[in-house]
Amino acid sequence: MGAALPETDPPVRVRLDFAYDGAPFSGWARQPGLTTVQGCLEDALQLVLRHPVHLTVAGRTDAGVHAQHQVAHLDLPRAAWEALPGRRGTAERHAPDDPGAALVRKLNGALTRVLSGIAPAPRPGARPAGLGAILVRSAAAVDPSFDARFSALSRSYVYRIADGPRHQSPLTRGYTAWTPRELDPEQLSAAGRQLLGLHDFLSFCKPRPHATTVRELRSVDFRRAESGLIEARLQADAFCHHMVRAIVGACLAVGEGRRDEAWLRGRLEHPVRDSEIRLAPPEGLCLERIAYPQDAAGWADQAERARARRAAPSEAPGS
Repeated sequence: MGAALPETDPPVRVRLDFAYDGAPFSGWARQPGLTTVQGCLEDALQLVLRHPVHLTVAGRTDAGVHAQHQVAHLDLPRAAWEALPGRRGTAERHAPDDPGAALVRKLNGALTRVLSGIAPAPRPGARPAGLGAILVRSAAAVDPSFDARFSALSRSYVYRIADGPRHQSPLTRGYTAWTPRELDPEQLSAAGRQLLGLHDFLSFCKPRPHATTVRELRSVDFRRAESGLIEARLQADAFCHHMVRAIVGACLAVGEGRRDEAWLRGRLEHPVRDSEIRLAPPEGLCLERIAYPQDAAGWADQAERARARRAAPSEAPGS
């Protein structure tokens, strides 16, 4: 009889990198009765691992928002991690496999089962609408100091705008926001630059209970891409709930002539919940990149600093 693993055997922290099309989902966070990215991923993980797991994610996206690069972590019993390669099919027997590669392979297979049932096919014979909406790119064991949320140095988003009929296409309607007339990217950038720096972004957020709304907005840039679309790229240490869409929506209000830059600056200088700021539609928004320190010491240090900042009162220079 083999010796059982001691109960004190430390779990393995696993980092997952993945992407998703946000259209079929009611956001990232698991919610009763709704189809969410977290719910589908955790259901697929349970199919693979045969026990429930919980994911901690780098950035919780809203309903309809996409992610080209998202990161989450989970903790697994060491025995479950090491058993992942398991038995393999004939075609795979001579290919090397490690627990991370095995988890990616099995998890993407389980996602096929989970996603095929979340939405009906648009017509007879077509593939289910949700199939392929989540793709796991990598899985790796990491030091326990890694925290997908708090170890992150920055989050980068891109927002794509099809301004005017000349730049609009039915083929990209699920990944762009449409405006009725053409806009000046430089005017939009000038508006966005009013918001750079460390501030209380309460006017641009839907605050969560007991959470600070102080963030450091590091870059806002609107440019005309080769595709003809306007691409807004924003980077911050972290973003509050709805913050990216609120900033883009406010810049669009200036660019379309509905507001001026003084109005935008006033929203920042007097941080209050403001119904005058309209959220830009979710379909144009995509989480592009999460950046982390390169080693465990950096992960731990960044996590400690981020937790301290998020726990602090909502005060920033000039507020």
